Amino acid sequence: MNPNDIHIPVMLDRCVELLAPALQHDGAVLVDATLGMGGHSEALLTRFPNIRLVGLDRDTDALRIAGERLARFGDRVTLVHTVYDAIGEHARGASGILFDLGVSSLQLDEAERGFAYSKDAPLDMRMDQTSGITAEEVLATYSEGQLRRIFERYGEEKLSARYARFIVQARQSTPLTRSGELVDLLIEATPAAVQRAGHPAKRVFQALRIEVNAELSVLADAIPAAMYALAVGGRIVVMSYQSLEDRLVKQAFTAASASTAPAGLPVELPEHAPRFRTITKGAELATEEERATNPRAIPVRLRAAEKLRETPRDEQRKDRP
Repeated sequence: MNPNDIHIPVMLDRCVELLAPALQHDGAVLVDATLGMGGHSEALLTRFPNIRLVGLDRDTDALRIAGERLARFGDRVTLVHTVYDAIGEHARGASGILFDLGVSSLQLDEAERGFAYSKDAPLDMRMDQTSGITAEEVLATYSEGQLRRIFERYGEEKLSARYARFIVQARQSTPLTRSGELVDLLIEATPAAVQRAGHPAKRVFQALRIEVNAELSVLADAIPAAMYALAVGGRIVVMSYQSLEDRLVKQAFTAASASTAPAGLPVELPEHAPRFRTITKGAELATEEERATNPRAIPVRLRAAEKLRETPRDEQRKDRP
């Protein structure tokens, strides 16, 4: 498999541009928290021959492919099988950190992984196929209320209650084991007028994937941990693909780039100064040209920030064993 045949890195040039000021010095360390097939990392290792890369991924297939792709860089590359909320253990003093969130091209294009509602496959959806609960198990064991909750919260699905009810009724006679079976059920449960507004399975599949991989809770821990681990002058770039992810990133960046000085204080003391400054104006989108040539760039929202100073809490976290 040639990774270039199935994977076009999203907003690659912009990521390189944003990270460049932090990667110019000898000994700079870049942490790719969502390595995938290594497209972004390969470009950055090539562009900055002085840097070392630590690549993290929970997907063993992705690590294997990225390892082959990046083998020519030798000992400049260290790959780690882990979920990215463990980034604090691997990014201490990093010069740059990159997150490319959501489901990867590999996971979408490999039908047997069960991520794509357009392809019939076992209902797995685990990013790390060595551990964790599958989508099939979620559909078989969660109560109607639990299913409704995850469809509402993670899929922002208006028909959550109806879909949950249909799933619980259907599984009493036949377990749902394949994505095609779930898609057929969701289509059956969806009024014709609503079907014309978009595929009925899109939001449910998103919600199941997020639940199976605990994506939002992992992200809520990972972004602050990455920001604390980053060296002063270091930069963090995060690409999100749905509103729930982007909201968490925005909140973390906004809090870190705000002064903590009490209202009415005539002079801002150093300990109240912002720890970060945002280096993008809001969330940036891919260019029209990129969206036309790479459909997976259409939903991306990119945010970036630079670390201005350490805080006592930063130092405490870095000193932990």
